[in-house]
Amino acid sequence: MEARTPRPGVPVRGSESGRPVMAALDLLGRRWTLRILWELSQAPAGFRELQRRCERMSSSVLSTRLSELTGARLLVLHDDAYHLTRLGEALVEALSPLNAWSRRWAEETASGTKGGPEG
Repeated sequence: MEARTPRPGVPVRGSESGRPVMAALDLLGRRWTLRILWELSQAPAGFRELQRRCERMSSSVLSTRLSELTGARLLVLHDDAYHLTRLGEALVEALSPLNAWSRRWAEETASGTKGGPEG
């Protein structure tokens, strides 16, 4: 059975509630989804360029993810290049604190800091 694009109000993997956050987590948790969004936040790209930027992921996976993200209204294909929509740009912006946290995490783990309450 082919997986459908997660949508708010519809049950998704791991949740029958249909809550929007659960649909978003299902979509974002799919293999390569966040990488595609990240790459397109840097610059629009066509299929082959995006595949190259994503370290040559398989064309079938890329095609599926692009279809899902377009169906979720996060991407649009315009002039043979995929672009983030305003909704996609807002999602990337919402993930910005996670990016900042990951940098802190990298710094703290690289310095050998123990994970106590004070760091």
